Amino acid sequence: MTPLDHSIPDSATALARLAGLLAAQAPYDGTFATCIPGVHAVRAANASTELVHGLHRPALCIVAQGAKTVMLGGESYDYDPSRMMIFALDLPVAALIRQASAAAPYLSFRLDFDQARLGELILKVYPEGVPLLREQRAVQVAQAGAPVIDAAARLMALAAQPDDAPLLAPLVIDEILLRLLRGPFGARLAQLGQVETHRVSKVVAWIRAHYDQAIRVDDMAALAHMSTSSLHEQFKALTSMSPLQFQKTLRLQEARRLMLATGMDAGLACQRVGYVSASQFSREYARHFGTAPTRDIARLRNAGLAEAVSFVQ
Repeated sequence: MTPLDHSIPDSATALARLAGLLAAQAPYDGTFATCIPGVHAVRAANASTELVHGLHRPALCIVAQGAKTVMLGGESYDYDPSRMMIFALDLPVAALIRQASAAAPYLSFRLDFDQARLGELILKVYPEGVPLLREQRAVQVAQAGAPVIDAAARLMALAAQPDDAPLLAPLVIDEILLRLLRGPFGARLAQLGQVETHRVSKVVAWIRAHYDQAIRVDDMAALAHMSTSSLHEQFKALTSMSPLQFQKTLRLQEARRLMLATGMDAGLACQRVGYVSASQFSREYARHFGTAPTRDIARLRNAGLAEAVSFVQ
């Protein structure tokens, strides 16, 4: 029986198989790249005691075991084995693993999107154009149906077959994408192919690469070939943040990483990420992370929580 020739099991059976395959690919806590580009296995043996902050790339995530909460701006999204999460843009998020133990660790499947291939499939599924939607958020949670879970399990099985994976994995990835596009929130995923989303993604990419530089919304609007008001509206609809809030979140995440990972003091980290005012940096840091920079880093070090600055999928 090949990964493409079989009957689809029920969701519980597919999830159990996916969990076993993920555990084999992720033998201890962490995120593990497989031999299939863009396919990762994630494991955590303990529930989070601290929010983990980081930038999440466009991807499909399926929790096979355990549960997790992801926060974007002022919004919160819960997902567990009954649901899957899709990220349509690079998004600065905070995450909390709510359910995990040594006996039943958190196990998650992640498929990073190849946006060029996704764009090709969007044209096939929606040859007359993507339906207009009022909801445009770039993160979505939906039921993880048996066909998608089963395809994810077959993809993880191929990750243990390096001779077969280069030939068969692209077919299974296409199957997953097509099932998503044809599913209940396929039109939302198809927004990745919308002109407006591509324009906003250009701004997101620029901010990511130049987060330490001053930005003018007028310049960002010109980059996106949009009016300032349209950019602000579309950007916030997709990310729940304004461009300036998005940049500030990236700056604060990077400052925290620098201080904890390299021992850099708050004053230098503040300058390194582009702040001119140390007092403004301290205020915004405390508002974002709950306490002043020096106290926050000391607390994290004393508690052995270095993982709080490196996002775990």
